[in-house]
Formats: sequence, structure tokens, C-alpha cells
Amino acid sequence: MTAQDEPNRAQPSQGPGGRLGADLWPRVAAAVVLGLAALAVAWIGGFVFVAVAWAASAVVLWEWQRMVYPERRVERIAAGALAIALAAVAALNASVLGAAAALVAGAAAVAWIAGPAARIAAGGGVLYAGALVVSLVLLRASPGYGLPAVLWLCAVVWGTDVAAYFVGRLVGGPRLWPRVSPGKTWSGALAGAVAGAVLGLSLAGWTNRIDRLFWLGLAAAVVSELGDLFESALKRRFGVKDSSRLIPGHGGLMDRLDAFIAASAFAAVVAAANSKESFIASGLFRW
Repeated sequence: MTAQDEPNRAQPSQGPGGRLGADLWPRVAAAVVLGLAALAVAWIGGFVFVAVAWAASAVVLWEWQRMVYPERRVERIAAGALAIALAAVAALNASVLGAAAALVAGAAAVAWIAGPAARIAAGGGVLYAGALVVSLVLLRASPGYGLPAVLWLCAVVWGTDVAAYFVGRLVGGPRLWPRVSPGKTWSGALAGAVAGAVLGLSLAGWTNRIDRLFWLGLAAAVVSELGDLFESALKRRFGVKDSSRLIPGHGGLMDRLDAFIAASAFAAVVAAANSKESFIASGLFRW
């Protein structure tokens, strides 16, 4: 969910926070802490990166499962987290098929545990949460291009998020999809997509095709916004305001990572389609 997505909250008052909202500074503080931690882990790479990415995916899985169905939640989360861990190990060894097989098997197991009442919803959570760790590990594990790929993703998604929030709040205008996310505007979405693509060009030194990197960044930015809308629609479907209350001012981890999950999965697919190597991240910059 981007910063401007407030599906169940009233429009910001003109009090201390003005048009930007009274919760601006708690959001900024939480975003800065999470962002710096993410950059540090991306820089370190290796097992630390895999472990943190898996932990984030496990939390997203927990939030998803608690949202969609109450019965046998512990068993579903345990089975799903194990499958995601196996998928992460496969991704670390550049095995796309192995990672996909682990996620599909985990989704099937969780669906079986949930039973007929919530098979699709519960099983889908494994694929959704697992997409985060698999796509990020496949990209980061790539020699030479792994760190730039993750930094590029951060630049695109965060640039989209920040620009969408501020332009949406300050400029306003027609709502993007009021039934699902009343806080989003077309002005914010368009500004966010362009800003994300432009900020992604900070990694342009890794390619001779700056024009292509811009369009790739624009596509990734749009996908990140669609990922945000997907999570908003999911929460409305199950009647919840936030995926959890884990992060002050932001709700749950899934509320912060929904755009990133969609963008990272998109980037991994594009990279894999354009790379002839076992490790795929070069496919983002050499095409």
C-alpha cells in the first residue's frame, strides 16, 4: 500500500498535519527506519539478505492468513512458512523451477489445511508472500548485478510511493478507484509512476539503453500501484482496515510491501525472460 492509500479513513483535516494528514510524521519516521534497514540488508546480501527476506515474507503470510480465515491458522502459517523457506533456498541456488515448485506445493498444502471454506484464499497467500522472497533472492543472488537490481527496485517503488502521496494530497483531483481506495487520485498515480521511473534512472550506469530502463521503470511503477490496489481490494473483500497493527502509522507489513511485492515479481519475470544466464538480474540492465 502506498502512503496515500487510506481506504477507511476520513479525508485529512486542515489541523496540524494540513492537507498532508496529521499522521505524516509518524509515517515518515517509520518509513525512514524501514528504508534504511532494507538498504543495509540489501548491501550485506548473502544469507542475511535471504533470512530477512524470508522473515518479511513469513510476516506477510501471517497477516494474509489472519485476514482471510480464522480456523487452523497456526497450521496454515507453519506449512506456508516452511514452503517459503524451501523456495528461498532454491532461489538462492538460481533454481526458478525449484522455487516455483516449493511455492505451489506449499499453496496446495495450506489450501488442504484450510478446507473447502477458504481453500483459494488461504492457498493464494503462500503464492503472494512467497513471491516476495523468491523474486528478491533470485535478483540479489546474481553476481555483479544483484545489488543494483535491488537498489533499482527500491528507487522505483519508493519514488512512486512518495510522489503519489504528496501530489495526491496537494493536487488532488479525480479519484483513481474510489470504491476500493478513496484516498488515491489520478494525479498522484500519474506523478508517482513518472517519478518512480525517473528515480530508477539513478542506476542508469549499468546499461547503455537509458530509454529502455526508463520504460521498464515506468512499467514497474505502474505494476507497483496495481499491487497497492490489489491489497486494498483484498482488505475490502475481507472487511479489514489494515493487515495488522505491526508498524506505527502504517498498519501491517503487507500494507507497506504490497507495491514492492508486485514490482519485484514483475522485475524478476522480466529479468528471467531477458537473461541467458543462471542468475537473472543482468536481464534488467542488458536488453
